[in-house]
Amino acid sequence: MMISSSPTTLLHSHNNTLSSTLTHNHHHSISFSSKTIGTHKNKVGRISASASRSFDVVIVGAGVIGLTIAQQLLKASDLSVAIVDKAIPCSGATGAGQGYLWMSHKTPGSATWDLTWRSHQLWKMLAESLQEQGLNPLVELGWKKTGSLLVGRSRAESDMLKGRVKQLNEAGLKAEYLSSSDLFKQEPDLLVDEDSAAAFLPDDCQLDAHLTVAHIEKANRNFASEGRYAEFYNEPVKCFIRSDSNGEVNTVQTFKNTLHSKKAIVVATGCWTGCLIQDLFRNWGMEIDVPVKPRKGHLLELQNLNFLQLNHGLMEAGYVDHATLSGLESSDHGRDLSVSMTATIDAGGNLLIGSSREFVGFNTDLDESVVSHIWKRVGEFFPKLKTLSLSDLRASRKVRIGLRPYMPDGKPVIGLVPGLKNVYIAAGHEGGGLSMALGTAEMMVDMILGCPRKVDSAPYAVHRVLHH
Repeated sequence: MMISSSPTTLLHSHNNTLSSTLTHNHHHSISFSSKTIGTHKNKVGRISASASRSFDVVIVGAGVIGLTIAQQLLKASDLSVAIVDKAIPCSGATGAGQGYLWMSHKTPGSATWDLTWRSHQLWKMLAESLQEQGLNPLVELGWKKTGSLLVGRSRAESDMLKGRVKQLNEAGLKAEYLSSSDLFKQEPDLLVDEDSAAAFLPDDCQLDAHLTVAHIEKANRNFASEGRYAEFYNEPVKCFIRSDSNGEVNTVQTFKNTLHSKKAIVVATGCWTGCLIQDLFRNWGMEIDVPVKPRKGHLLELQNLNFLQLNHGLMEAGYVDHATLSGLESSDHGRDLSVSMTATIDAGGNLLIGSSREFVGFNTDLDESVVSHIWKRVGEFFPKLKTLSLSDLRASRKVRIGLRPYMPDGKPVIGLVPGLKNVYIAAGHEGGGLSMALGTAEMMVDMILGCPRKVDSAPYAVHRVLHH
């Protein structure tokens, strides 16, 4: 139903999936901006209910993509920015990730190579700038230059890794092929036989998503005193409002606030982007189908597990292909569960092992059978872990569960929505949101400001995936 209230047209959200994913029990806003219409701030800077606020850019989604876009806008321009989320940062895919910034499993010339490469350079520049300020990147970001190992266990995988090392070197990366004896020297606790080998990238890094997001939020809030930044967390989007005079979407309505946008609205809501966009635009006669869908992942966090030595970040070569576990598809058609070994030690000294991928809708329930598959798979690489049972570890374990925003063609969607002058999407990074965040933010801000792109944005254009 289209509700006309001149000079604007209101579009309400009625989609059941949307309302179930966008509601939250408690609504509050952390608000710092002084650009308030008809409301008064109290002593701690909060804004009373039903506030009408005006910003240059409104970003929907406070995961790492939305937050870094906000940061880049604040630093690169004098625009004011509001960021809106149905929950809080790190409550979705961002907070459930492993935090690695690796190129070992990336293929030069592939769809996301340039964006990932650029983004990693920006992460490294951020870490270096912190050091120059006398800050410790390990403390601020959980930053560790561990290097990464892509591990093969067969002749075929060894041959593949030799070719990959050659490709990576030709693309300008520092990469080394490790034979079984060299690999054993690097990782004594890894099961290594005569067919084992690895691609070693000594410059690969990792960070901690929670520490990194906290750092970005703190940096963003420095602009609040200027009236340029405000956060609206635990505020689901109720509707977008479109101007009758020029057809532009110029307002985001949450359940508590009316946020007017003077320049741009950015939708960066991960795996919820498809249903949000479809629901909010359907009643304007615009069938915008962004085919991003949730791909669930489990990651096991083991605290204070000191007896396993891990010198680098590790990933099995099979991670690149995500082979489906045999016997599961027939019993659970369409689930496509795959489990691949990944192992890192985080900034707090915890062992993070994973990981799983499966299509089960928006379900984020803990599945102990998936955790068991992960434990069994990782035990095949690290025999020491076979001496422990999962039940022994219940007191010291956590399980991170998140929904990766999967795109069928493997490329995120970054750009302007066709037919609208000021609505942008940045979503669909699957498991690479943290990895590609700074490059994505730079690209999005260059689009909004009309600046030349550092990386070609054409492969990520929204129109390529739309089904009208």
